[in-house]
Amino acid sequence: MFPGVYGFTWDAGNVIFLGLFFTVAAIIGSTVVLAALRAVRDVRNHEEERIRWHEDFHDLPSPLRACRHEVAGEIGHRTCPNAFDCRVCELHPKFPPHSAVQDSAIGIGFPVPADRLYHRGHTWVKAEDDGTVLVGLDEFGGRVFGKPDRVALPAPGTAVQVNGTGWQMSRSGATVRVLAPVDGVVVETGSAEKGWFLRLRPGAEGLVTTHLLSADEARGWLTRELESMEVRLGESRLGASLADGGELVNDIPAHYPAANWDAVWGEVFLEP
Repeated sequence: MFPGVYGFTWDAGNVIFLGLFFTVAAIIGSTVVLAALRAVRDVRNHEEERIRWHEDFHDLPSPLRACRHEVAGEIGHRTCPNAFDCRVCELHPKFPPHSAVQDSAIGIGFPVPADRLYHRGHTWVKAEDDGTVLVGLDEFGGRVFGKPDRVALPAPGTAVQVNGTGWQMSRSGATVRVLAPVDGVVVETGSAEKGWFLRLRPGAEGLVTTHLLSADEARGWLTRELESMEVRLGESRLGASLADGGELVNDIPAHYPAANWDAVWGEVFLEP
């Protein structure tokens, strides 16, 4: 069938076959080369985290990809088509911003402070007077994960990207990747005891928060998260996880040690 192979002849059938064979080979080869060049370009431009997030987002269950305006009860069912990037959404600007509300835990079981904005990976952002921002784990995320065995924080000077890796937490042999809620450079690292994990200095574009939820929006979203947690744990209410007075306890896994927490944490922290 190929030149140099015993019995090969330059007849019309073999010529057509060779033409098709080398055309397909050239297409495959050029595709591989272009993919490799794009991969090198993305690495040089530090696009790996963005690409990973978009792939992870589309692998999430549909309820976790619900539009923020569906969660807020402003529209019917809508799956976010923009990987939670409201900056490029045509629908989002049509809704008025939510006004600030008073701190409260009523009906939720944990506080949702109004002085910060919330990311749907269960982190929050609080602007400081010196131009930096503090980043921490919201109350629900902290109580669902409980006390970590280890926390791996980026070194000062590290650039983090929105929806990329903010830091990692490990417990009982499982490790979760906590998503960064905004872009910035790490100035200082904190801890659970300090109440925050990262202090960031925003980049040249400044602090972009269009994609973040206000406390008012976050309450509706967190209520859904709490209801989903009840379903995951097979409880009509989080009975053993609620302390007297309806306050969600600090370490839910300690009360449900038999649950598949690796799977639960994957959904809570948007890591399929």
